[in-house]
Amino acid sequence: MSTKPIAFVLTAVVAFGVGLASSLTLMSTVSAQPARRYFTPRSPGDPAVTPFSGAVLAGSTLYLSGTLGLGANRELPATAEEEATNVLNAIQAQLKEAGMTMDDLVTIQVFSPNAANYDAFNSVYRSYFTKEFPARAFVGSGTLLFGARFEVLGTAVKR
Repeated sequence: MSTKPIAFVLTAVVAFGVGLASSLTLMSTVSAQPARRYFTPRSPGDPAVTPFSGAVLAGSTLYLSGTLGLGANRELPATAEEEATNVLNAIQAQLKEAGMTMDDLVTIQVFSPNAANYDAFNSVYRSYFTKEFPARAFVGSGTLLFGARFEVLGTAVKR
């Protein structure tokens, strides 16, 4: 009597078991994903609002949508420094709502249609941090919505 058929069956059972174990591991990994928390949430069911949420917290990472620094009626502040203050205050408020601070920011992207506003933005930006600055890009862009000088987005991870 040959042992080859038994060896084949054992190999198939072991392979099936490994595949099953891998599938179960994948399923537990997928189900173990952190819950999401939305700030200024918006959904397709409300067509009267713009189609994005203000920020999304996934685990300990907060993803901040692009934010403008306009006044209450979408008016452009008189100076670039005022607008930088407005946009950074808005970012700071979103972080606070998520239980974070500006020092939890990991990366920031600043969009501006005029690179001449770089120094004005930096003069305000520096005052918002007590620890290391996050990684950052200051990107020359086309025209921003409502004539804004700055749009800022970022990612934060709780320290």
